[in-house]
Amino acid sequence: MGEGRWRRFAGTWWRSIAVWAVSTVTMLVLAGILPDFQLQSDNGDSATRIAVTAALGAGAFGILSALVWPLLVRALLLVPALVLGLVVFFLNGGLLLFALALVPDGRGEANPETAVVVAAVMSAVASATGGALAVRDDDAYRRRLYRLADRRRRRGNAGAGPSTPGTVFLQLDGVGHDVLRDAVDQGVMPTVGAWLGAGTHRLTPWRTDWSSQTGASQLGILHGSNYDVPAFRWYEKDTREIQVSNRPTSAAELQRRAIEHTGDGGLLTMDGASRGNLFSGGAEQVALVLSIAARRGKENRSRAGYFAYFSDPANAVRTALSFVAEVGREIGQSTRARLTRQRPRVGRGGLYPFIRAFATVVERDVVVAAVIGDILAGRSAVYADLVAYDEVAHHSGPVSRDAEKVLARLDRSLALIAKVAEHAPRPYRIVVLSDHGQSPGETFRARYGLGLQDLVRAGCGLPVPRRARRTHSGAEARAAVRAALRRPVEEGDEKHRPASRRSEPIVLASGNLGLVSFPDVPHRMSKEEIDARHPALLTTLANHPGIGFLLVRSEEHGAVVLGARGAEIPLADLDERPGPLADFGAHAADAVRRTDSFPHTADIMVNSWYDPAEGEVLAFEEQIGSHGGLGGAQGHPFLLAPEVFSPPVAKGAELVGAQQVHHVLRRWLREGSGPQVPLDKSRHEPAPDASFTAATVTPQDNSA
Repeated sequence: MGEGRWRRFAGTWWRSIAVWAVSTVTMLVLAGILPDFQLQSDNGDSATRIAVTAALGAGAFGILSALVWPLLVRALLLVPALVLGLVVFFLNGGLLLFALALVPDGRGEANPETAVVVAAVMSAVASATGGALAVRDDDAYRRRLYRLADRRRRRGNAGAGPSTPGTVFLQLDGVGHDVLRDAVDQGVMPTVGAWLGAGTHRLTPWRTDWSSQTGASQLGILHGSNYDVPAFRWYEKDTREIQVSNRPTSAAELQRRAIEHTGDGGLLTMDGASRGNLFSGGAEQVALVLSIAARRGKENRSRAGYFAYFSDPANAVRTALSFVAEVGREIGQSTRARLTRQRPRVGRGGLYPFIRAFATVVERDVVVAAVIGDILAGRSAVYADLVAYDEVAHHSGPVSRDAEKVLARLDRSLALIAKVAEHAPRPYRIVVLSDHGQSPGETFRARYGLGLQDLVRAGCGLPVPRRARRTHSGAEARAAVRAALRRPVEEGDEKHRPASRRSEPIVLASGNLGLVSFPDVPHRMSKEEIDARHPALLTTLANHPGIGFLLVRSEEHGAVVLGARGAEIPLADLDERPGPLADFGAHAADAVRRTDSFPHTADIMVNSWYDPAEGEVLAFEEQIGSHGGLGGAQGHPFLLAPEVFSPPVAKGAELVGAQQVHHVLRRWLREGSGPQVPLDKSRHEPAPDASFTAATVTPQDNSA
């Protein structure tokens, strides 16, 4: 055995013995505290005998956790992910009871409830001890990563990793360019700040399409086309169904349409991995991808990432503790907001604290662990979405202190991934980007006392319900939780096929973008047809102070933009006469014209009021940080990439639209001699991936 191998071997055993010793002490302490947990016979034992019993019990528990636990979790892979997280504690307690039964003379004893508590504490202490020893000792930490990489290469029967660099794309969902810039300037994100300060990375803003939301942006980035995605949710008259971007069946259909439209499978078709995304990007290795979560049976293994993470009980314990801490943090923050009468504010009760904790703890930990596994496996291209900031910013505000703390934790995740990349079997280039930003502002209902649906019904002369109906948030985390629980992703009364009378309008909200459709008319209604049926509707909407502009189709002028005081401007004239679009920026006219060309554009497209001075919009959903339409920071995400890549656009030019971002990323993959995205991949199907495991390298969470 060479000197280097001997040092690694000795270091591993030294840490194992240290963890064993700490576990033994923990077991002794718990035996002294918990009355139903004992390590001695009924007649009493000497202190030495009790210590030996504790050492034997701790050793047996550690060995069983290492050998038996992965098999148990794999057998439970088909259990809903969040249920698995709870079952973990009971199985862990069962392993402890079995370990105590192996102690000679039956000196170890605990009732089942106590065993669950003892096992959880021991797993947490052992994990913290092992992690602390590795992190505090840089050489030990480096050897640990090398050992994991060597083990993975041996498992794959591979030799040395490729010399060409791989690329990791990390999407920080909802983080706008200015929010990132401010976070760097204030020291909230030191990892990103170090990259920019050292000149290793280049920060570039880009502009979204009119539909500034993850469904449109990520579909365009990963699959090269977001054609005919007018909003987060919309009604299709030909199928009589409502498409919702974060519903698994809708995501699968949108991905199918994009592949058919472009003729290739996506950005990740060659040795790629897709983690935590709405769409697969054509990756062979997928985990927590919504577009395949609708599949039944063995074809749906999108939850394989949960197995990879929970195969180590210490991960489950650590994440569970952080989950509980995050729930408590949200309850405390929302209570403080109510007591101080913070404005604007939305309701944050019910299940929201748990949904937030899932997004900011569980999903983050699992996705980061999956990316680490991909890096150590040497995969060529990885794309992962971290939704934590987006979820918190919707309810706390995009520049709130709550959201700032989430950015700090995301920065630590970036630092961990970058550290692991230094020990990967191939060099890696890390690209960080966002799919959209968020614009602040109170809700439309909070300001005017009625929602968009109420306003539309009033304009149609229909009765308006006295009791307000809340519109559910379109945040991605809600869909991720439902997919993890294997529940249909339906939002309240919003079904695949609308249940309202066919003569009544269907009103849908996507942030500050509203869509009005008349389901009994098979084609897109013209302005003249709408006026004939409901003479007051368009005037009511266009002149409302909370509405910025409308898009409708005119028989006389083609598509037109309507605004207050009778403004009516054909799309062809918007460059010379922007009218109601003047405050929305130079690219607003192009974005509106593109959406008008979609087959499934609504009869009436409604964009809320926008204050260019304050950057505020009015969300038609229950959100004080929103995105989905035009106006403010929501349309200004970022692209942060290593300087070794060519500039995304020529000097002085702007990067506009998710489809252009896709072409930039494809070019960068070619520059790194990475995967060449093949054409004619219309039949490409992602394969399940349960091969990676990050049981021993997991995100470090300092939030608990």
